[in-house]
Amino acid sequence: MVEHGAVSSVLLRLDDSWPLGAAAREFARAGVPIFPCAANGKRPLTHGGFHDATTDPTQIRVWWDQIPNANIGLPTGHPSGVVVVDVDLHEKVNGYDAINRAHDAGRLGQWEVVTRTPSGGAHLIYPVTPATQQRSWQAARAGVDFRGDGGYIIVPPSHRRIDGQQHHYRLDQVNNGPATALDAQGLRDFLDPRPAVPAPESRGTRRTPNIAALADRVASLREGERNLGLFKAACRLAENGTPPGEALDVLGAAASQAGLGQREISRTVQSAYHNVNGGGARQRTTVGDQQRSFTPASAGPSRPPVYRVM
Repeated sequence: MVEHGAVSSVLLRLDDSWPLGAAAREFARAGVPIFPCAANGKRPLTHGGFHDATTDPTQIRVWWDQIPNANIGLPTGHPSGVVVVDVDLHEKVNGYDAINRAHDAGRLGQWEVVTRTPSGGAHLIYPVTPATQQRSWQAARAGVDFRGDGGYIIVPPSHRRIDGQQHHYRLDQVNNGPATALDAQGLRDFLDPRPAVPAPESRGTRRTPNIAALADRVASLREGERNLGLFKAACRLAENGTPPGEALDVLGAAASQAGLGQREISRTVQSAYHNVNGGGARQRTTVGDQQRSFTPASAGPSRPPVYRVM
């Protein structure tokens, strides 16, 4: 029998009939840290968000006694032992097209389990790569995100209300063979290939920013400081010649984890670049091109999701 990790083992035991508080305690008993998110939503209910995740049964009981219908948030990366490929499905983008191409190209490896989200998307859950930090990222145009260190997901049996109907996060598929760590960078390069960017000229001797530290800082921002914090981080990247698209990729996932929407993130990053570069004609063209590149095309016909157990 294949041995699954702690997260997958718990998911195999849960179904829609479990009260959310009992399910939260089940994760904690398995050594998986969790934290409460808004009922029928994804927004963290604690000031520290996923940084507050814990396995302490007393704290978990207090949280769910206060809000019994709170959804269950799980920090991805080394805290939980899993990383996640998040496939989006909505009116503007169909991530299954890209994920099917990645599967056919051998880029998906072997996940442990797949959960289905209320909107029809999917979470492909993998074991972490030992002793390696894997940062969260977005490939917005492909409709695929990666949730690693500095990210989180909502797990079953959480639920959301969509068009007046309650829809659960559900276990969808189980890999009965051995799972493997995911080459997250290889998947990103496949989904969103980018040319090498030459070092900026005439930028003086500015020090290159620590991008991982900037992303961490943005992800941990609290309500009331998120827009300004994202603006400052984007300004740092703009001052060092990072292209707008790279800034959106680096900071987008982090700002999303902090609770900002994609439209607000794009607007804030563009404002930062306009501020740093003076808003001249050349910059307007660059930002305009970037805005168009981050407006997903309407989703066309797509074949059904492909999740083959290797």
